[in-house]
Amino acid sequence: MSTIPFELFWTWLRQHPNCIQRVGTPKGVLYDDDDLHWHLGEEGPRMVVQLFHGKRPVGEIIVDPEEITYVESLGQEQEGEHVFEAISETKRRRVAAYYFVMAHGMVDEEQPSTAHGGAVH
Repeated sequence: MSTIPFELFWTWLRQHPNCIQRVGTPKGVLYDDDDLHWHLGEEGPRMVVQLFHGKRPVGEIIVDPEEITYVESLGQEQEGEHVFEAISETKRRRVAAYYFVMAHGMVDEEQPSTAHGGAVH
């Protein structure tokens, strides 16, 4: 398990939207599918995770970075599922306010892994 500043995680996540498998909160979850695509953006101080079918929005999660203390990488829980939890922590409680399940982790992701020098996901 390792911790990551949210800003660093968000920058990496925006470079890997096709690798997202699901995104959730304690109240709901968005699941990836072959017919869907992810869009990650910013609206003022908040981050937006949107899931689309074509041009039609299917779901949206608004991420408030002010409530995130850090992101915790839980590593690979199942084959091809790397879990990251955005932790909201106070003196009295610690809760995973958001979670992201990715097809791969962050380590060595930017290293070329093919003969033509591009990363493979």
